[in-house]
Amino acid sequence: MSNELEAILFAVGEDGLSIEEISNILEIEEQRVEKEIELLQKIYEDRSIEIKLLGNKYKLIIKSKYKDYIKKLTEEVSNNLSKSALETLAIIAYNEPVTRVQIDEIRGVNSAQMIRNLISKGFIEDVGKSDLPGRPILYKTTNYFLDYFNLSTKDDLPKIDVEHIEVLEEDDLFKTRYKEEGEEV
Repeated sequence: MSNELEAILFAVGEDGLSIEEISNILEIEEQRVEKEIELLQKIYEDRSIEIKLLGNKYKLIIKSKYKDYIKKLTEEVSNNLSKSALETLAIIAYNEPVTRVQIDEIRGVNSAQMIRNLISKGFIEDVGKSDLPGRPILYKTTNYFLDYFNLSTKDDLPKIDVEHIEVLEEDDLFKTRYKEEGEEV
């Protein structure tokens, strides 16, 4: 049964499969699926691939110690994220579900194009409409987001210590440590 499990995980690729889905496809009990996954994980201990639970799906992935080789392979079709994209993605991940207007308020700039880019790359998705006036679209991160950042769940995101975040007063936005020539510091 391990060969069949390996084959379906390979075939489904980055989408992965849940225990329930594997159980239905292979027509075996979920407990047996778990045993087969453990067996394959042991077989893969000395290999370049592994079976990992990301989100609620098991996926056949390349071990992280080989990431430099894969990075070289994919340099030409790089999917690097800009600082603006990472900033927008972080806002969504920590506040989801969230509307574009809420993202704009936090970032201080229009995020419409960045949201379109993140949707097209598969990092975020539209999950319905808010009850706010105008019924704006709500966005949240996808399983691809979890895969890309090698997270099992959103709970694996780094914790933010909000007590130590420095909030600038509105007046501070216009202050600078640089002074005009002749001006006192």
